[in-house]
Amino acid sequence: MPSSSVIKAIIPAAGLGTRFLPATKASPKEMLPLVDKPLIQYVVEEAVAAGIREIIIITGRGKRAIEDHFDVSFELEENLRDNGKKVLLKEIQAISDLADFCYVRQRHARGLGHAVLCARHLIGNEPFAVLLGDDILDAPVPALRQMIEVYDRFRCPVVGVQPVPKSEVHRYGVIKAEPVESDLYRIEDLVEKPLPEKAPSNLAVIGRYILTPEIFDALDKTPPGKNGEIQLTDALRILARQKTMYGKRLQGTRYDAGDKLGFLKATVEFGLKRPDLGKPFRQYLKSLKL
Repeated sequence: MPSSSVIKAIIPAAGLGTRFLPATKASPKEMLPLVDKPLIQYVVEEAVAAGIREIIIITGRGKRAIEDHFDVSFELEENLRDNGKKVLLKEIQAISDLADFCYVRQRHARGLGHAVLCARHLIGNEPFAVLLGDDILDAPVPALRQMIEVYDRFRCPVVGVQPVPKSEVHRYGVIKAEPVESDLYRIEDLVEKPLPEKAPSNLAVIGRYILTPEIFDALDKTPPGKNGEIQLTDALRILARQKTMYGKRLQGTRYDAGDKLGFLKATVEFGLKRPDLGKPFRQYLKSLKL
């Protein structure tokens, strides 16, 4: 594991998961299985591969399954041990050993910005990452690692971006920026869900951020918007006026696993990549009369 200047990460997981109802009526959307691992585990593994050692998960009511997943399961481990399932036992034990976990309850659904504010007392005066569980990024170099390399060069906030079709910019936060290098931009402004004809670019903010503690003061100054929510994008706009901020064009394939179609696409792609499932799964897909 690489050493890192950024060792803390926040994963907001307090949302209601309304896009996946009724599946998420009693189960957290973060625990939806992508092949055989819950979505949130992919995000945690990306963070750990980037050098993160402390993970703060922002939870809400009905999210106990997330805590249980990353905790030790004595009964399950004992059962696997007694039945000689050593490989599976090792895999299960590795989950609770991934990082040091801490959980903070967001009592009211007041937006992504408020979720980040909930962890202020655990961050202190350190840079930190924010990873959204809806975005699954499949990349040879972990997406967060790509961003930390930029932070290490400039010691400034870094936002992960990828190009999207102009017709889809209304679904994202979009950056107004000047290119610095082929895949790096100096951010001048951010626009939340612009109309295609008014979008400053087609570079959409993906759910990865490296932030500095100044973001908390910016969030304090951010007035609540629609539904009384404090938006992280609004605070980033404030911060971008105060200090340099970069957008890193992330290399890799991004799946919007918070969307039903995106989730299905990710399931197919990750299933095909599995050495134990890929060949028979591919044969099955070829047999379908599409």
